[in-house]
Amino acid sequence: MRYFWGISWLSGLSLLTSLPDSIGVNAQNNTLEQWPLHDNGLNQVVQWDHYSFKINGKRLFVFSGEIHYWRIPVPEVWEDLLEKIKAAGFTAFAFYGNWGYHSANNHTTDFDTGAHDFTKLFEIADRVGLYVITRPGPYVNAEANAGGFPLWVTTGAYGALRNNDSRYLNALDPYFSEYSALTSKYGVTKGGKAIVYQIENEYGEQWRDSYKKIANAAASNYMQALEDSALANGIDIPLIHNDPNMNTKSWSEDFAPGAVGNVDIAGLDSYPSCWSCNLDECTSTNGKYVAYQTIDYYDHFVEVSDTQPRFFPEFQGGSYNPWGGPEGGCPADIGADFANLFYRDLIGQRSTAISLYMMFGGTNWGAFAAPVVATSYDYSSPISENRKIDSKFYETKNLALFTRIAEDLTVTNRLGNSTGYSTNLAIEASELRNPVTNGAFYVTRHTESSSGTVELFKLHVSTSVGNLTIPQHAGSIVINGHQSKILVTDFAIGNHTLTYSTAEVLTFALIDSKPVVVLSTGVGESVEFHVKGAKNGSAISTGASTNGTFHSEAGGITTNVPRVSGMSVFKFDNGVKVIVADKPTAYLFWAPNLSNDPFAPVDQSVLVQGPYLVRSVSHADGCVELKGDILNTTAIEVFTSTSIDTLSWNGQKLQTSRTTYGSLKATVAAFNGTIKLPSLNEWKVQDTLPEKLPSYDDSGAAWVVADHLTTPNPRKPDTLPVLYVDEYGFHNSFHLFRGHFSGPATGVKLSVQGGQAFGWSAWLNGELVGSYLGNSTVGVGNMTLSFSNATLNTNGTNVLLVAQDNTGHDLRGGAVAPRGILAASLQGANFTSWKIAGEAGGEESQLDPVRGPLSEGGLTAERLGWILPGFDDSAWNSSSPSTGIAEAGIYFYRTIVPLDVPAELDASFAFVLNAPASKHIRVQLFVNGYQYARFNPYVGNERRFPVPPGILNYSGDNVIGLSIWAQSEEGGKVDVQMVQEYAVESSWSSRFDSEYLRPGWTEARLAYA
Repeated sequence: MRYFWGISWLSGLSLLTSLPDSIGVNAQNNTLEQWPLHDNGLNQVVQWDHYSFKINGKRLFVFSGEIHYWRIPVPEVWEDLLEKIKAAGFTAFAFYGNWGYHSANNHTTDFDTGAHDFTKLFEIADRVGLYVITRPGPYVNAEANAGGFPLWVTTGAYGALRNNDSRYLNALDPYFSEYSALTSKYGVTKGGKAIVYQIENEYGEQWRDSYKKIANAAASNYMQALEDSALANGIDIPLIHNDPNMNTKSWSEDFAPGAVGNVDIAGLDSYPSCWSCNLDECTSTNGKYVAYQTIDYYDHFVEVSDTQPRFFPEFQGGSYNPWGGPEGGCPADIGADFANLFYRDLIGQRSTAISLYMMFGGTNWGAFAAPVVATSYDYSSPISENRKIDSKFYETKNLALFTRIAEDLTVTNRLGNSTGYSTNLAIEASELRNPVTNGAFYVTRHTESSSGTVELFKLHVSTSVGNLTIPQHAGSIVINGHQSKILVTDFAIGNHTLTYSTAEVLTFALIDSKPVVVLSTGVGESVEFHVKGAKNGSAISTGASTNGTFHSEAGGITTNVPRVSGMSVFKFDNGVKVIVADKPTAYLFWAPNLSNDPFAPVDQSVLVQGPYLVRSVSHADGCVELKGDILNTTAIEVFTSTSIDTLSWNGQKLQTSRTTYGSLKATVAAFNGTIKLPSLNEWKVQDTLPEKLPSYDDSGAAWVVADHLTTPNPRKPDTLPVLYVDEYGFHNSFHLFRGHFSGPATGVKLSVQGGQAFGWSAWLNGELVGSYLGNSTVGVGNMTLSFSNATLNTNGTNVLLVAQDNTGHDLRGGAVAPRGILAASLQGANFTSWKIAGEAGGEESQLDPVRGPLSEGGLTAERLGWILPGFDDSAWNSSSPSTGIAEAGIYFYRTIVPLDVPAELDASFAFVLNAPASKHIRVQLFVNGYQYARFNPYVGNERRFPVPPGILNYSGDNVIGLSIWAQSEEGGKVDVQMVQEYAVESSWSSRFDSEYLRPGWTEARLAYA
């Protein structure tokens, strides 16, 4: 007779409930036979059921992280990011497409030029060994300009968008069809790594009434049209969708069998901590924000998609930093502790497919930012905006490495979730048990998830050797603050079994067919574990830990270590080796694999401790060849086959010694040089707002006559003509409006719309008459300006220039909200004509396809290519941004600086901007033609702007441009500094040939003066 605690604990009783020894698959309430194995009807390469995904017949725990290639437009850097994601134990990564990035106008798609060729991601994924979740849109949200829509589709001419309007469907077809066709070539069905394909994004519009299941026909037909297009263009992997919250219950075949628009696998988005660094924004579906408050998803999945995996195509990886948010974002709220608690909580609710949004956020270079978010899209992600990794990355890595090797975790039933498992009522646990193997996982945490106290407890567990309360001999399990622990019983380690452990399993490998297990716990905590089948055990290295005690019992050996510090190694006579590491030591443990298989088979793994990052491993001639990064001189320890006697690091063989317990040790000396940074002292300057002068000639190609008297936009203007920039083929960043009039006007009333944090200024005949400085939460600026301080030409033509900073289009349905002037009315006269200027040549010319349609606006410096390498500024005056200007206007500063980064380094640099005087300024930073900062100190706090390699030339000259827009007569100035974010010796070199990403100036620019 065997005894199981679970049923009695759930009822709050202290009784034991007996179950027969023959308990197995059918003894649980839910059995494998109850859950059908699905496929998409096209093939059986990717399958799924109530438990998890299967790829080619093998179950997979999907741990994925999102990146956006269009936010880091350097294909060489994609390899760095994917290597880091793989090193962290992830089995997959995800990415959004961006229709606006690929389609400059309604008859162009570009999937070839520079970073527009997203298929390179699939090729890197194949080399690195990661599965791919592809999310093309056509709408992606992503806090991107118009949610990823091309801005030409926002005019109203294509309808309300995101429905089955034929105008909209015809517009998206070239992009979506080609994206599908390109992705199809890399499907896992054809030997590639793409495993699922997402249709639309956060589109919970299936129902007009979800309770009565009354369908929204337009939304359903739209989804079906996208699915039909994907299939027609070769997609034969399963189609997925991500519901925006638990209320919408859309597109799941379980919830509404046979409904139009259903996908193969439905998933859920969730951001339980605030999705924004501004906590005032944290309302919506989650209710009042409470720090570290977890959410119950379990019942939702039972109701909506019970025969499918508990799938989160997006789960919170961090939070975006909005305009007005704190400098540097909010890593304190969603740092390592957030990752520890919330990701384990998902596992406690039986999730086996999780994709973190974001894993790497990147930068909203150019005009990618929507009004809601500032230039940085760091998202407080595990990989920071400058590509550095730190505690949050390591904390996420430690869990991902575990999920990659915990095969039993892909098939579990949750048998209980209560405080009855713990001897401390402040701690609860969820018991997950594999109905086939009986291996179990106890996910422990504070009963009140928002609690951050330190709690000690023992845990009641059911094992193959009986019902136990662990630890049995000494010490306690510790939950230290906002953390959680997953503790295992009957955990398979090859052909052996770890009966239980009060420390978490980090990973294990089969080395020479014998298991080497790594356990991890907090510094100073105790650990107890039982190895089944062992008769003797010994401590062969205890580091700074206290010595362990060994107890022969229950058909094996129980080891108890009173205090863990550093790393200890224990060896057992059945061949099992157990490494016990404290958390700081475990942070620097890696399990690189000799294959490029995303499953990372444990018999092909090597265990490495010490480096900042281990990217890959290979074997050759008795040598383990490691590739990775080190911050400083580093001691490396490697657990590998006894046939190996030498280590190498990034191609350099190391003096290697063998320990008494079989591992190899060596020391790697770090780069000890310095990177010389330019001083940014020598600048040239030029007025970049000649358009404010009445003598300026606006008859050239840069200008379009604004003469539309009607508009398809649902927001009709308050005055005519229509002065919406998108209607005239201009879309991005900065725009100019010149209104001509005659007569004795005394002032003007203007209503300008440009998105949150935008601004505008107006000049009459070259003299400033007023500025709207901006607001981080308001997208319309209304002002009535007096002409009393300006010089009016009463006998001739007067020119009113309005300069507008467009921060991007709104998200979702708000994408069609116009940008430009909503109303312009003179007091005492009427405008006779208007002209508008924007990016050079508008949407049709495409002078710079490499940087793409969102890369520049209508500032003279942009139109004429002053921002580009190769432009001749020799005739300009010398001056410095730190000297600045003493009047209202916009001036452009330009300097050329060299950079020489050693090839063996991965280095990151940033520009730090500061406004020491007036905050009434708007600043744009350009690096080799790419806009990498919008510094608006009046409405925002961000002042540090990283720029990636490839945009920066690491082996030559760099053109740095800075526009200073003084919005008041006091003028403005800016201090500019280039700083080193970090430098590591790395197998991935940040110095590579990237000239193709930085095309230079051409004479074609001269036409747009």
